[in-house]
Amino acid sequence: MANLRIVFMGTPDFAASVLKAVAAWEGGEVAAVYTQPDRPSGRGKKLSASATKKLAQELGLPLYQPKNFRDDADVQTLADLKPDVLVVAAYGLLLPQRVLDIPELGAFNVHGSLLPQYRGAAPIQRAVMNGDSITGVTIMRMEAGLDSGPILLQQAVSIEPDDTAGTLFEELAECGGRLMTGALGMIAEGRVCYIAQNDELATHAAKISPDEEFLDWSGDAAHIHNVIRGLTPSPGAKSVLRIEGREPLLLRIEPGEPVALQVAYEPGTLVRMEGGALVVACGSGAYRVTKLRPSGKTTMSATDFFNGRLRGSSAPFGLFGKK
Repeated sequence: MANLRIVFMGTPDFAASVLKAVAAWEGGEVAAVYTQPDRPSGRGKKLSASATKKLAQELGLPLYQPKNFRDDADVQTLADLKPDVLVVAAYGLLLPQRVLDIPELGAFNVHGSLLPQYRGAAPIQRAVMNGDSITGVTIMRMEAGLDSGPILLQQAVSIEPDDTAGTLFEELAECGGRLMTGALGMIAEGRVCYIAQNDELATHAAKISPDEEFLDWSGDAAHIHNVIRGLTPSPGAKSVLRIEGREPLLLRIEPGEPVALQVAYEPGTLVRMEGGALVVACGSGAYRVTKLRPSGKTTMSATDFFNGRLRGSSAPFGLFGKK
C-alpha cells in the first residue's frame, strides 16, 4: 500500500474532527492544512482562528489560509506541495477545477448527508429542521459541481428525537473521520469503485439565512420543535417578546417540548407559566419553553426568567414574533 501524501482543507469543528482522524491514520502523512482566514467574532469583533487552524497548530502541521484560489500564486503553492490526495471537509469554499486537478489521485469530500440528498452548506441543520429520522455521511470524489461528484462510501446515521444539530454534528464528524480513513485506505490500495449520483433525487441544503433564525409561531408545534433543534446551538432559534408597556426583548429559545393546547390563542401568545415552562401558543398546539437566553445574557431557566421579568403580570403575558 502506497504511503499517501495528503493536503487537508477544512474550517469548523466538524472539519477539525475529521482532520484529527486523518492525521492519526498510519497510511499517509498530512503535508499541509488549508483553512479559511481568521474571522472577526464576539462582541469585540476580534479575529478568531478556526477549529481546524487551532488543531493544525497543535499538531505542528504547515498551515495556509488563502482567501480563495483566484490568485495563480496560491494555486502554485498548493501544486508545489505535490499532494496525492486532497481531503476536504466543510472548507467553506467552492474549489475551482484547476485546484481539483492538482492531486494525482483526486480530491475527496466528507459531506454530512446521504447524497444526493442535502447538497449544499447546511445539510445537518436542514435534516433536523425537516424532522428527518435518518441522515449520514458521504465520501465523494469532488468535481466542479456542488456536492455532485461520484460516491465512494456512505454510512447512515439515525437522528434521535432529542438530537440537535450540535449533537448530530459531533456524531457525524466522528463517523466522517472513520469513513474518510477507510476511503484513504481504499484509494492507496487502488481498489476504488464509484457510484454516480442520481441528480433527479438531489435536494439542496442552503445556508441558514438570518430571517430563518426567527421562529414562525404560526406553524405546527412539532415542526417548530424541529426548527429549534436544527438551529441549536448555532445560529440559535430567536424570537422577540413584546409585552405591553415594555421594550421588545430578543430571546434565544432552547429546545423544549411540543404539547396540545385546548384553547385557541393567536400564534406566539405567551399563554402561561406551567410546570417550569413558558407555554407559547402555535398555529397548531403549543410549545413548552424550559430554557431561553435574553440578548446579552446567559441561558436561564424559564422559571428564573418568569420570576425576573413576568411575575406579577397578568396572563397572557405577551406575544412572541419576529423582528
